[in-house]
Amino acid sequence: MRILMPINNSASSKQAVAFIASRATLLKAPTNVRLFNIQYPIPTRAARALGKEMVKAHHEREASELLRSPTSQLKRAGATASGDYLIGTVEPDLVDVVRNDPADLVVVGSRGDSGFAHLFWGSVAETVATCCNKPLLILRGQPVPKRDNLKVALALDGSKYGIAVAKFLAKYSALLGEKPTITLLHVAPELSKVTIQGWIDREVNTGILPEQVEAMHNAAFEAVFQPARDVLLAAGIQPKEARLVGNDVGATIAAYATKNKLDMIAMGSLGFGSSRFSPVGSTANRVASRARTPLLLVRDA
Repeated sequence: MRILMPINNSASSKQAVAFIASRATLLKAPTNVRLFNIQYPIPTRAARALGKEMVKAHHEREASELLRSPTSQLKRAGATASGDYLIGTVEPDLVDVVRNDPADLVVVGSRGDSGFAHLFWGSVAETVATCCNKPLLILRGQPVPKRDNLKVALALDGSKYGIAVAKFLAKYSALLGEKPTITLLHVAPELSKVTIQGWIDREVNTGILPEQVEAMHNAAFEAVFQPARDVLLAAGIQPKEARLVGNDVGATIAAYATKNKLDMIAMGSLGFGSSRFSPVGSTANRVASRARTPLLLVRDA
C-alpha cells in the first residue's frame, strides 16, 4: 500500500504518524509512506538580506528536523518511509502534490473541532479535504487504538459511492487489522410518522401499519446492503449489519459510533468540493459535527 501523509509539527500530524505506525497487520506487507511537508517562503526582504544559500540552509534544516522523527518511527514499525518537502504554499503547491501522487490513501491529522466548517479551518487538512481525488483518512484527535483489529462501520446510502468504499475496504482490509469487525450501516427514514415544520414542529402519524413499515424497511436495508455485502464476502470478510431508523442520518450515525465505540466510520463521498467552503457532503458534515471518530472518505473515481 502506498500512503501519502502531509505533515507539519502539530499534535494531529504526530497522531496520524502514530496511527499508521500502529497498523501491525498492514505493515507485514510492503507499505510505502511518503511524508510531505510544506515550508512557507521567507518574506522577500528578509530573504534578500539573508542570501539564497542561508535561506536554502534554513529550509533544509527545518524540514529535516520535522521529518526525521516520524520517518524513523515509521521505519521502526516496518514501513518503507521517506520524507521530502517543498518551499511553497498549501494552495496550490500541496494541492498539486496530493492530486499527482500515486497514493492509495492520503492520511491527515485534524485538530478535531466540530463540523467540517471548523474541522479543517486554517489547517493543512482543510485544503487536502477540499482537493483530494483519492481515499482520505482523517484522524480527529482520538487516541491511537491499542488493538490491531478495528471496529469499523461502513455507512451506506444505496449509491455507487458506498460500493467504492466496500471495494477499498476489501482490497486494503489489512489497514484495519487481521480480523477487523466491519458493520454495514444504513439509516432508513421514519415511516410511521412525519414531522411537520412550523412555528411549533409537530409529529403526524402517516397511517402506515407497523407490519408495512417493517416490510418496507427490510426491503430497503436488503437493497442497500446486498451489493456491499457481496463485495466483502468475495474478499473473505463476513460483515455485520446495523439497521437504524431516523430522519437525521448524520446524527443517527454519530450516535451509533459513539455508543459502540467505533474506531472508524467509512463513507462514500461525491467529492470534496471545489473550495474550502464547500461541504464534503451533508451526511459526512453532520457526522463530523457530532462525533470525533476517525473518518475514511472514499471517492468513486
